Amino acid sequence: MVDIASYDKLYIGGAWVQPSSSSVFQVISPTTGELLGSAPEGLEADMDAAIAAARDAFDNGPWPQMPAADRADAMQRLLDGINANADELAQLITAEIGAPLLFSHFGQVGATAMALDYYVNLTRTFEFESVRPGMLGPVLVRKEGVGVCAGIIPWNVPLFIMMLKLAPALASGSTIVLKPAPESPLSGMYLAKLVDEAGFPPGVVNVVPAGREAGEHLVTAPGVDKVSFTGSTAAGRRIGALCGERLRRCTLELGGKSAAILLDDVNFAETVPALLPYAIMNNGQACVAQTRILAPRSRYDEAVTAFSEAMANLKVGDPAEMDTDIGPLIAARQRDRVESYVAKGVAEGARIAVGGSRPEGLDGWFVEPTLFVDVDNSMTIAQEEIFGPVLALIPYDDVDDAVAIANDSDYGLSGSVWCSDVETGIDVARRVRTGTFTVNGFAMEWGAPFGGFKNSGVGRELGPEGLSAYLEDKSINLPAGYDNPKLKY
Repeated sequence: MVDIASYDKLYIGGAWVQPSSSSVFQVISPTTGELLGSAPEGLEADMDAAIAAARDAFDNGPWPQMPAADRADAMQRLLDGINANADELAQLITAEIGAPLLFSHFGQVGATAMALDYYVNLTRTFEFESVRPGMLGPVLVRKEGVGVCAGIIPWNVPLFIMMLKLAPALASGSTIVLKPAPESPLSGMYLAKLVDEAGFPPGVVNVVPAGREAGEHLVTAPGVDKVSFTGSTAAGRRIGALCGERLRRCTLELGGKSAAILLDDVNFAETVPALLPYAIMNNGQACVAQTRILAPRSRYDEAVTAFSEAMANLKVGDPAEMDTDIGPLIAARQRDRVESYVAKGVAEGARIAVGGSRPEGLDGWFVEPTLFVDVDNSMTIAQEEIFGPVLALIPYDDVDDAVAIANDSDYGLSGSVWCSDVETGIDVARRVRTGTFTVNGFAMEWGAPFGGFKNSGVGRELGPEGLSAYLEDKSINLPAGYDNPKLKY
């Protein structure tokens, strides 16, 4: 197991600095309940120092004026550091949040590296300046960094979500203050160490773990130009309102209650083992988890049997073992929350086919993988995001009914359709109101936009669209007849 370091300083202005108070976040293992390590708790004064450093780096430093290729070189050095420390990072995240180690390698660290690699290459090729013909003379159109950014990070996929904000901000020439969550500050401080080793100019990247009050101060403080938040819909509404009052740009990636639609030509023997990892990924603590399984009524009993057998055979236990499917939830409060939803499901008439309790013989915050059957989509367990290993198997009558059920949600983040006829699957995908959808699988493509409809958020991350969220468009109108061979139409 990785040797987990504690931290006593914050990363601000390209240096490790003393925090403004002695307050710390103690990181407790969700697997054993033991103390893993600690990191300073940033307060408002620390946020002000980080914002000032980022402001100075943007207004007076070399980063925004640097050729894009040079920014890409610095980003590549960070990528090299992540790749060189991938095993240690995966083990750290598993220890810190309880993610199964296999998922930490691929869904946490591997995904982080691939997203950064995409933005390294995009930075080298993106057209930050172009010329268009105008009514009188040419128009020079520039895409400039938005300025000082605030990245507010949840605990469930900490490294990857930090990169969804950090990489496009760096590509744009912006500077950033990252706020890791109180539950996962150690992975954030580890990233700060790799940033420091990569040699970015001082103040370009600042890392300050903090709680809600200091986070709100970061959102509202003068000097911040853009906020990017990933987390609950309730917190997203609050942040969106605060940004709206200040005309401050914001990106909000919020909750989900995604549906996986099984069409009537589906092969259950192939589909169930392929779908299940995406339904319960990260112990069910993933906004994109496919937690509503829609099966045709004509084959519903077959679906119940197939999913019950698969769920009953999942390995629950130590997340540090590569063959573990389900590890612990992040904290006692999260286990209590999941158990309250299980109770609501039973009270509203759904039937537990598998799980529903705490596994025997395990310390920590474990809940058995739980399958509800005979679920109506109006039930609480089908409408609200549970954030645990709880699935709802819902019957439907025909394809129109399946699409209506999938769309009968306040959320619209992810989803999938499983079928033998891909063309039919594409037709279904076009009808479901969600930001990311997959036929016969689950994917987040680094070169394509990711984000949600409805209460799942505002704006997009990844792809060129993710970079555009960190850019301001500027038009420079040039004199009539001006012709410079360096300017190309």
